[in-house]
Amino acid sequence: MTAGEIVLLRLPQANLLPGKLRPVLVLADLPGPFGDYLVCGISSQLHQEMPDWDEPLTTADTDYAASGLKVPSVIRLNWLAAVHPSASVGTLGAIASERLARLQQRLAAHLSSPKS
Repeated sequence: MTAGEIVLLRLPQANLLPGKLRPVLVLADLPGPFGDYLVCGISSQLHQEMPDWDEPLTTADTDYAASGLKVPSVIRLNWLAAVHPSASVGTLGAIASERLARLQQRLAAHLSSPKS
């Protein structure tokens, strides 16, 4: 797994065993001995986008084809998880490095901003 890749994970759901395959974006590798990665969810439910936080990815974007996604989607920074690479079922594609940097910067700015 590499930051910027879109991979498929089998995520548990209440009524589905062993779970449904979902695309996620790899944001970064995490420190420590476990080899985990920070990922965020990707949804085809475009109405879930939070402007200036999430990142839409549509057919008009230059990196859409390389993403491997089948439909326009939204990269959701509110859906974060730490996962081990063994949870990945495969790689779909990747996003542009500029888009990845934007998402990482948004998350870092949010985490480092003083809370009221």
